[in-house]
Amino acid sequence: MKDQVNALVQGNYAFPKELLGIHPASDGKGQVIRGFFPHAKTLTVINKSTGNKAAATKIHADGLFEASISDSADFSYRFELSSFDDHVWETDDPYRFESQVSDFDAYLIAEGTNYRTYKSMGAHLKTVDGVEGVLFTLWAPNATRVSIIGSFNKWDGRQNPMQNLGSSGIWELFIPSLCQGDLYKFEIKGLHGYLTEKADPYAFASEMRPRTASMVWDINKYSWNDAAWMKARPETNWHKSPISIYEVHLGSWQRIEEDGEERFLTYEELGDRLIPYVKELGYTHIELLPITEHPFDGSWGYQCLGYFSPTSRFGDPDAFKRFVDRCHQENIGVILDWVPAHFPKDEHGLAHFDGSHLYEHSDPRKGEHSDWGTLIYNYGRNEVKAFLLSSAIYWADIFHLDGIRVDAVASMLYLDYSREEGEWLPNEYGGRENLEAVAFLKQFNEVVHLDYPGFLTFAEESTSWPGVSQPTFNGGLGFDFKWNMGWMHDTLEFYAKETIHRKHHHGDITFPMVYAYSENFILPYSHDEVVHGKGSILNKMPGDDWQKFANARLAYAFMWSQPGKKLLFMGCEFGQWDEWDADQSMDWHLEGFGPHKGMRKLITDLNKTYVAEPALYENDYNWEGFRWIDLHDAEQSVLSYIRLADDQNDFIICVFNFTQVPRNGYRLGVPQAGEYSEVLNTDSEYYGGSNVGSHGERYSEEVAWQDNDQSISINLPPLSAVFLKKTD
Repeated sequence: MKDQVNALVQGNYAFPKELLGIHPASDGKGQVIRGFFPHAKTLTVINKSTGNKAAATKIHADGLFEASISDSADFSYRFELSSFDDHVWETDDPYRFESQVSDFDAYLIAEGTNYRTYKSMGAHLKTVDGVEGVLFTLWAPNATRVSIIGSFNKWDGRQNPMQNLGSSGIWELFIPSLCQGDLYKFEIKGLHGYLTEKADPYAFASEMRPRTASMVWDINKYSWNDAAWMKARPETNWHKSPISIYEVHLGSWQRIEEDGEERFLTYEELGDRLIPYVKELGYTHIELLPITEHPFDGSWGYQCLGYFSPTSRFGDPDAFKRFVDRCHQENIGVILDWVPAHFPKDEHGLAHFDGSHLYEHSDPRKGEHSDWGTLIYNYGRNEVKAFLLSSAIYWADIFHLDGIRVDAVASMLYLDYSREEGEWLPNEYGGRENLEAVAFLKQFNEVVHLDYPGFLTFAEESTSWPGVSQPTFNGGLGFDFKWNMGWMHDTLEFYAKETIHRKHHHGDITFPMVYAYSENFILPYSHDEVVHGKGSILNKMPGDDWQKFANARLAYAFMWSQPGKKLLFMGCEFGQWDEWDADQSMDWHLEGFGPHKGMRKLITDLNKTYVAEPALYENDYNWEGFRWIDLHDAEQSVLSYIRLADDQNDFIICVFNFTQVPRNGYRLGVPQAGEYSEVLNTDSEYYGGSNVGSHGERYSEEVAWQDNDQSISINLPPLSAVFLKKTD
């Protein structure tokens, strides 16, 4: 026992329940109860049934007490303690409770087949033997001692060491009397004198940065009001439905000025402002840049550590649930940007967690992103896969989110991503593919789609990896959609050219259709294109201010007419002049000026037209939804095509003039005889344009043109997109 006592008081004991709590006396007569309270002067044991008290003797100067009890029957008890300043309080003994984690649960976690580890890991409010408290569970297989620290024990790692449950690497302890909002960390002692304080990898809530403690939170108490949305979601064929996404960084969408400084909006305030705004604009979904807890604002959430904790910057977890709930009640889906590719090295985080390379690879040639200064997950480790898969399930399960966009997929797929020769290790077959990451991504998609039908997954993948958005049973990665990064870069590069030169680059704007159906594409103009010196979308455009606005309107209409779902970053919808600055609010004052009002009106009408016209979304992913009229009119920089619904008689004609020269009397072949009228014209005065166009209906003539038997004559405005529909 002497060795056990010394190990306990020195903070080196992994099995405290062998010493603390209630045990048979060594002489076989009665029982002894031991408690370890380094900050207590006295300890008294109270029989909860009889009220009888037994004074304990301090058997070690560092705070180990022992009381002898003559009764050999098992009984419930509490401790009465006094401090050195004579403060008296009562508490239950954490070490009198049986283990609450079964061997089977521990086995499933270690095996990596439990995809809901958040139900057993972390900090859970629980009632044990009629006593309310918090059950703490942690995976740290290479630690020699783990303790729970918090204000409840003066952040002293000696007082509440956890019990090692054996080969699974799981540690556990139930601490009575703790409640929601209590702060805690884990003090971890590893080999070779390693000692550190870590936030809970499974924390459900976190302290406001720069503080780093985890917070106890009940994730199951919220009552949802989105039953209608959740019932309809799995019944929707999203590939044949309109998806128009408003991408938002919550920290800089809007801010409130108080006492001369700007502060973040809360989740409630975002619900009051952002949801009506998105609804008015006509978007179907909101995509949030990562709101998983992260230490550094400048990472925009992409260097996160709290994979189960919505950031406290905007409020608590229940407030975020209310935000999602309100979105659903307004028929708006919510997508989370999620980052399983890497994590930062912050001391309180996952790096070198228990004194070993637990979550990351030990070899920096596999375990570190030098570009980002971050660490790479070890996808070949079962417990790490279970951690990440459980995070994905968690956001679908607990927060009712509608989809996940996986960031930086290309960095996961390739072992030589952004590495020079000699800086990476090939796979077992000598190739550059990260086979463990590939298997993880497939498993991720299989698990979330099986358990949550209608839940959508999006890949930000910038290479030509085949089958990203194909089912895993067909050899694909299993994502529902893939961001079309090539389309984004090609089109923006085209629009940046002076209009007089565009005829020489006409193929750049038509080329994306060559591969348009190779994946289920999302067409994005994302945050990455309006930051780091790239300028705003508006400022990328050539010409004077009028031409810049006209070009931007043309670009957005081109996006909304192309095959693929849509995504636009905040601020683009009203023509933000400056590139995005995550440290300040968007330039909302611009909305008061005419061209900016017109831009916002155009985005609203594009979304309304898009949702109202099946031809613009039903066949996004097969050639039956697209037909060229003329892709060869490079000399005039005019492009025209047809978008078709499942009912091929339901179609929209889309015509684009990429120069500032009006094309009056432009002849256009049409597939059917009849009368045609403008559905949308980006040059309309409502949007800030010059109001050139084909006002009123245009009747087709039996003039064969562009491989069609019928044609119409229209007026094409400068730098414009015109959508036409057969109206009779």
